[in-house]
Amino acid sequence: MGITGQENMQRRPNLSILALVSFIASFVVTRTFTTLNPDIVLVSSGIHIHHFWFGLVLQAIGGWLGISYNDERINRLAAILFGAGGGLIGDEVGLLLTFGNYWSEITYTLIIMFLAIASTSILIIRYSKTITTELTHFLRSNASLYFGVFLAVVSIAFIMETDNALIITISGIASATACAVILAYLVQRIMRRRHDAKDTLR
Repeated sequence: MGITGQENMQRRPNLSILALVSFIASFVVTRTFTTLNPDIVLVSSGIHIHHFWFGLVLQAIGGWLGISYNDERINRLAAILFGAGGGLIGDEVGLLLTFGNYWSEITYTLIIMFLAIASTSILIIRYSKTITTELTHFLRSNASLYFGVFLAVVSIAFIMETDNALIITISGIASATACAVILAYLVQRIMRRRHDAKDTLR
């Protein structure tokens, strides 16, 4: 891979952050405007044109620019347009899912989930090497075993004490994660012992 390719890979997370900031700004501005001016609507020929349509147009333009040009300024513009379009769509996700309830609380739930996943993904992509190194050191330490056992016990206790499907699902995922951490620790210990045994024979 050439230098240009490496620079493009390093720049992409920055574009992701720019798109995410644009998304947040677009959502906040749109939701604030709609809250302060709930009676202002765009009607054409008796049809109420919701602003998620403008979001789709912005995302289409941003996506087209992003895949058609390899220029830093255009890529930044594409990221901004794509994020802004996403904010407009996100603002009306409750309306789309409930077929008419713009003020549905599901909007905030989905936006928070999206922001959490997007932010985590960006951090993982940007600092993947550091995260991998730290995770490897953690799995090799006794602390990972203690953490895994603790997480397994707590999550199993939650599963046994509730009938709530959401809590059971989350606890089930936590239990699986705990088992994976414990298994990774044990595998690391076995591999280390085999490596030490080979060094002793030499």
